[in-house]
Amino acid sequence: MASAAEQLAANISLSTFSKATELKKRLWFTLGALVLFRLLSFVPIPGIDPRALASLFQTQQGGVLDFFNTFSGGSLERMSIIALGVMPYITASIVVQLAASLYEPWKALKKEGETGRKRLNQYTRYLTVALTMVQGWFIAVGLEGLAATQGVGAVVEPGLLFRVAATVSLVGGTLFLMWIGEQITSRGIGNGVSLIIMAGIVASLPRTLAQLFEGGRTGSMDPIVVFGIVIAVVALVLFICFMERAQRRVLIQYPKRQTARGLMQQERSHLPLKLNTAGVIPPIFASSLLLMPLTVLQFAGGSATNPDSSSGEWLITISTYLQHGAPLYLALYASGIIFFCFFYTAVQFNSEETAENLKRHGGFIPGIRPGKATEQYFDYLLNRITVIGAAYLVLICLIPEIALSQAGIAFYLGGTSLLIVVNVTMDTVSQIQSHLIAHQYGDLIKKAKLKGGRRR
Repeated sequence: MASAAEQLAANISLSTFSKATELKKRLWFTLGALVLFRLLSFVPIPGIDPRALASLFQTQQGGVLDFFNTFSGGSLERMSIIALGVMPYITASIVVQLAASLYEPWKALKKEGETGRKRLNQYTRYLTVALTMVQGWFIAVGLEGLAATQGVGAVVEPGLLFRVAATVSLVGGTLFLMWIGEQITSRGIGNGVSLIIMAGIVASLPRTLAQLFEGGRTGSMDPIVVFGIVIAVVALVLFICFMERAQRRVLIQYPKRQTARGLMQQERSHLPLKLNTAGVIPPIFASSLLLMPLTVLQFAGGSATNPDSSSGEWLITISTYLQHGAPLYLALYASGIIFFCFFYTAVQFNSEETAENLKRHGGFIPGIRPGKATEQYFDYLLNRITVIGAAYLVLICLIPEIALSQAGIAFYLGGTSLLIVVNVTMDTVSQIQSHLIAHQYGDLIKKAKLKGGRRR
């Protein structure tokens, strides 16, 4: 038997959508903010020659630059003022969340409710500024070094003035994106930061698909392989949708309570535990750590990779073993995903706090004693669920890597990108549906009041 909310959701139509004026305003605001984000991605930082930079970037493929460039929608390739995107903000948010779970003073702030949350958000902003300044400075220095070693004048006038100007521009662009993301979250639809990342990934899809189909048309790629890639991407999207909605529902019972009619009624509810509690954090962290050595080698230039020196030979060996598709790279990538999956799940879900809250409100799991036994049961469940979730993430993220290395395909649509796009899309559609259901409930309440007034 479907609930009232499910029945309302099934009856949602375009006519209902047209009447939801507040929802339309939120959608237009979100679209306008994303358009502004795309426009900013074409504004370069001062002192950069865009054409020389484009040719220079083509020589720096395979490092963490590609990884961040995907999330920024090509902004890093054009070295725009938002080249760093919202990645510093995401890193700062993760660090603050981890600290709020491990550092006692911040643990107390986390328990203070709205006031503590605002303080932690302020710390996140401060850390974002610091991270962006460090990354912006190293990017400016690296651009000068790359231009010198590659013989390409990407920087018009190298020097301290360019470094300061580039750093200030990148800090301002990242902070402006952070502000846009917060505005989308409060005045638009969906999570603003996640939507900005998804917009950057989606913006690079047309060019990627065009290259794929052009390869099939010209014969540089087998049409059967092109068709297989399309089918594989669709299958991965469906599989991600299924796994992201999967959850383990833990039955929670409460003591019998007397109703208004004098009857004894026992309340029941369910505590949903998502199969993939860590989300897309494990692939992002694991790939960033693995790609960092290659990026350091690229910025170091030819002097660091001179095969005549012992250090150069050692660095070349490392870069060879950590190339995309190498067995060591795949093994370390999978190990990193599994480690961060268990670590971040343990940080996100506090078994002790959840068990204590249930005990305080009189709730219990049937067959499990409240308190310590409930905490151990939650740990047992989370460990089993996280094993499946980690295996799912490893499968999704390694399939594109193996396809790239074994088939020699130039098409790149990473599992992390697919995870982000599917997760954000599902969350945004869910919020739109919630707004439409709330609008329908409001109409039902108004009709009920009108009928009640007529009876009088």
